[in-house]
This record gives sequence, C-alpha cells and structure tokens, in this order.
Amino acid sequence: MKVTDRRTIADFAEVIRPLVDEWYPRAEKIVLVMDNLNTHKPASLYEVFEPAKARRLLERLEIHYTPKHGSWLDMAETELGVLNSQCLDRRIPDKATLVSEVAAWEKSRNKAHCKINWRFTTKNARIKLKRLYPSFQVS
Repeated sequence: MKVTDRRTIADFAEVIRPLVDEWYPRAEKIVLVMDNLNTHKPASLYEVFEPAKARRLLERLEIHYTPKHGSWLDMAETELGVLNSQCLDRRIPDKATLVSEVAAWEKSRNKAHCKINWRFTTKNARIKLKRLYPSFQVS
C-alpha cells in the first residue's frame, strides 16, 4: 500500500511501475482489478512515462474494472473499511505517522493471512442486480 498526498495520474503511474518492475518482475501477466476512478486508465501511464515504458508496463497487465454499480465486487473497498476501522479510526498527526501506521497494519494483516469470506453469490447478484445481469433464453 502506498500513501500519497493526492490521487493524481502521476500517483497512479508510480503505483503501477513498482507493481510490475519490483513486486512481480517475473510474472508474465499481472491481473489487476481496479475501480473506475478517472486516473485509473492506461492513458495515465502514457502521460507520465515515455511511450515505450508505458507500453512495456501495460503489456504485462490484464486490467479488469469493477462495475460502476457493482461495488460488492470491489473487495478492496471492504479491505479499506477494515483499514479504517482497525488503524485509521483516530486522529493521526502527520503523513509520516500515517505511512508508518499503515505499513504496520498491512504487515500484520499480511502475516495473519487475512481473507474476505465473500458470501454474495452469482445467483444472489442475478436477483439483486438483475438489471445488470440479463437473462438469456436458450432455444
């Protein structure tokens, strides 16, 4: 997790670069599930990096966007809620303390191999979000 002052195109690009080059340098493809924030676009990499570098990074990514009206798919949102309730539920005096606290929380969470027990099934989604999941009749 990286703490930045803003959520700019440059901030996004500087999260993607180490993901590809440092965290998973040997992965053929990195499946990346993202929300639809306006900076979360392949074009953002071209705005920050030289075209060859942007293309090299993007060729390693398989990007999937969560549906705009299906935030139940966005498990990152759930994890951020846990971060908020377990770590950020108090006044934090400065960015350095925030970075330190988030890093300690993340290390503890990863060490414990925490998982989300998701119980919202495709069947439930088809009922609750039927306008997003059309039915097809096989003839």
